[in-house]
Amino acid sequence: MQATSSLLAVSKPEPAPQLCPDSSRRLRDLVDAHLAFVWRTLRRAGVSEADADDAAQRVFITVSRRLDEIRSGAERAFIHSVARGEASHLRRSYKRRAEVGQETIEDRSTGRPRPDELVGRQQALGHAHRVLDEMDEALRQVFVLFEVEDLSCQEIASLLGIPLGTVKSRLSRARESFRARIGELRLARSAP
Repeated sequence: MQATSSLLAVSKPEPAPQLCPDSSRRLRDLVDAHLAFVWRTLRRAGVSEADADDAAQRVFITVSRRLDEIRSGAERAFIHSVARGEASHLRRSYKRRAEVGQETIEDRSTGRPRPDELVGRQQALGHAHRVLDEMDEALRQVFVLFEVEDLSCQEIASLLGIPLGTVKSRLSRARESFRARIGELRLARSAP
């Protein structure tokens, strides 16, 4: 009888390690404060909408395992770094499976746009996504954080751990590249 109970004790899976109450609270606060930012970061880094929720969950699982490594005041930078790593992993996985992340436009306006407006918007969004996908990763990262996430150059420098001058230089090059490439696409579209 005793051998059976010891066998049962061995065959039961070990419970997942529990976070102490302070760590659990800190993790909850990080999720509450940064979930939307993580989701947007993943989407803008090439993660499909269908995979974004699961990827965000994996980001916070990693964060929960590494809570002790996160310096106070540097949480956003740490989480951004983890999210970029997760997005990079997923993009490699898409390439291996030869998946394309083209998704339909969601109309967020209260009125119903005309079909030609929808087509125009979809084409413009497709061009913007294509230009961003073709852009150098370092330039795209700064461009999206500044132009889309509305972070200041100083915040981006702190977030990415690079000098302020490098941020400004990359932003300038990214803007120039974006404008030039969009102009090329417009010309190609208007050509007979």
